This record gives sequence, C-alpha cells and structure tokens, in this order.
Amino acid sequence: MKTCLLVIDAQTSFRHRPYSNERDMAPYLAAQNALIDGCVAAGVPVVRVLHADGPEVADNPFALASGHVRPLDGLAEFAPAARFVKHRHSALVGTGLDVWLTSNGIQRLIVSGIRTEQCCETTTRHASDLGWEVDYVLDATLTWDMVQPDGRPLSAADIKARTATVLEGRFARICSVDEALERAGAIATA
Repeated sequence: MKTCLLVIDAQTSFRHRPYSNERDMAPYLAAQNALIDGCVAAGVPVVRVLHADGPEVADNPFALASGHVRPLDGLAEFAPAARFVKHRHSALVGTGLDVWLTSNGIQRLIVSGIRTEQCCETTTRHASDLGWEVDYVLDATLTWDMVQPDGRPLSAADIKARTATVLEGRFARICSVDEALERAGAIATA
C-alpha cells in the first residue's frame, strides 16, 4: 500500500505562544526525526504542511510576516515531496493536499506533527472520512497542557491519551514510530 508521511505544523510559530514550553520537545523531536529519517531512507514521500493564519503582522507568530512559519529548529532536514500551507485545522481543507495524495496514488497516511489534539487529530479524522487509511504516530506528535472549561488543568499526557482513545479503531491505527515505518515498508520485518 503506497504510504506518505505528513509532517503537520512542525514549525517555529509554536515556540512564540504563551503556553509553549520545552518540557516534551526533545522526546517529540527524537520521534519525529526518526520517523522522517526512516521514511526518507525508504523512499516514502514526506510532505511538509505549515500553518499560517490571523492578522498578517510581524507580532503574530502564525503570520508569514513574522518569519516563524518555517520548520521547527531541531527538526530533521528533508526535501519534501510536496509542501502545503494551510489556514484551517485540517491539512485537507483548501490546500490541494487531497489532490496531490490522490494523483500520487497514496492510500495510507502517517500523521505526525503539532498539535496532537488539534491539527493532527482533525486531519486524521478528515482523511479517514475521505477514505485514506491512517497511521497516527502519537509519540511523533506534540501538545501542551491546557485548562478545561471548568478551570481544572488537563495535562499534555492526558490530552494524548484521550486522542489515542478516540482515534484508535475508528479513524486511525495508533502506531509507534517503528510500527508505522514497518507498515510503510521502511523497516524489514524479522
């Protein structure tokens, strides 16, 4: 099955948000980079998706004018098979990504990037509804703690556990880096 890796919103913009911290950045980058390197080595296409929105002013980290809508420092270098800039949560809305995937015969997507519960999860649900098989690599996604509407804290670990729970078996298969690479044919089975 022809597979493609999506690297969604792994961009510098997030380091300029008030909720951002580096607590989980190193393990995320290790997993994300292993996934990128494994796919590149096996010839699996890797697609870069960046997010730009809001007012086009220099102090908005998601505005092109800010200079922050660029790959995250520490992210593995790769020549993307395609590059898209999105303005919505799903990478499949208004970008042409769906056309590119279809024209390249892609049947399975490996989803990774930032934020776990937001653009990565939304793209996963959308892709599944459109008929793509999706491997969601939870360790190669990143999010931050949030505050629930009632004021109680919600940890990044709990957000990731919730995302895995609601996606598994419904919209995606939750995979480790090695499982996703094996399913894409990037790792020979023993």
